[in-house]
Amino acid sequence: MIEDPAILLAVLPLTAYVVGSTPFGVLLGRAHGVDLRKVGSGNVGATNCGRALGWRWGALCFALDVSKGLLPVLLVGWLVRPPAGAPGLLAQAAWLLTGCGAIAGHVFSFWLRFRGGKGVATALGVVLGVWPYFTVAGLISLAVWIAVTLTSRYVSLGSITAAAAFLPAFTLLNWPPTNLWPMTLFAAMMTALIVVRHRANIARLLKGTESKIGTRKA
Repeated sequence: MIEDPAILLAVLPLTAYVVGSTPFGVLLGRAHGVDLRKVGSGNVGATNCGRALGWRWGALCFALDVSKGLLPVLLVGWLVRPPAGAPGLLAQAAWLLTGCGAIAGHVFSFWLRFRGGKGVATALGVVLGVWPYFTVAGLISLAVWIAVTLTSRYVSLGSITAAAAFLPAFTLLNWPPTNLWPMTLFAAMMTALIVVRHRANIARLLKGTESKIGTRKA
C-alpha cells in the first residue's frame, strides 16, 4: 500500500486528470475529417460522435471515455485498498480524488481550453472501478440509463435519471454507510455535476425540443 499523502492526494488525482483530459471524441472526429465541436450539439462525447460518425464510432467513443475513469480508479484501488476491511479515510480520499480527477479531465479538458463532455461515460467508468462499493450501484444506474433511453429515445433523459438513481442505490446497498461517508459525499457531488452539465438538455426537454435517438441534430 502507498501511504505518502502527497502521492495519494496530489500525484494520482493529477495523473487521472491528464488521462481524463484525452478528448477521444475529438480525435475520432478528426480522423474522419469532422470537428465534433462544430457539428450537431457541439458536444465531444459519445452521443454527438455517434450522430456525426455513425453508431459504431459512437460506441467506441463511449468505451474509450468509460476507460478514462475505469482504469485510473482500478489502479489506485489496487494500490490503496487494505487486504481486509473497508479502506480508511486517506485511502478513500485518494480513490475518490482520482475519480474526481478523471471526471474533471473529461469535463474540463486542458486540451480543449478547459471545455469537454458532460462526464457521464467517464463517471460510469469511475463507479464501476470503485469495487465493490460503487460497482453494483453503477450497474443499476446503467440499467436505468438503458431502460429510460430506449423507452424515451432521449439519451439526456436516460443520463439524468441514471445519475439520480445512483446515490439512493449506493446508500441502500451499503447501509448504514457510516464509515463510507466520503463515498456518499462523492456520489452526491457526481450526481449534481451530471445534472448541472445537462441543464441545457433539461431546458430543451421541458420545451419539447430535445432531439431523440435517430435524429441528426443533437
